[in-house]
Amino acid sequence: MTLQGVIDAVGFESVLVPDAHVEVTGAYTSDLLSDVVAHCPESALLVTVQNHKNSVAVCTLVGAPAIVVVHNREIPEDMLDIARREGIAILRTPEDQFTVSCRLGHILK
Repeated sequence: MTLQGVIDAVGFESVLVPDAHVEVTGAYTSDLLSDVVAHCPESALLVTVQNHKNSVAVCTLVGAPAIVVVHNREIPEDMLDIARREGIAILRTPEDQFTVSCRLGHILK
């Protein structure tokens, strides 16, 4: 499924979407960035509360095309700057990690 398809199906707020047509093959939910480095599959969305530039760096490292920031947390300008530079999408939702993970699991199964 494309990133735009996921955005439309789940209703995420598109904060920054450099490539809406990138393929998304799954999702990984974690707030521990070392866990994401060790286990996040390539082409998976990262679902997290971590709203800082290190999250973007980790996505670049593992090949995750987007970060879904939960609980409507603010997106700092330095996070947006590096995401723009690295081509990583930033999405936002008022929902929690569990709810988002379940919804993504349903549409990406």
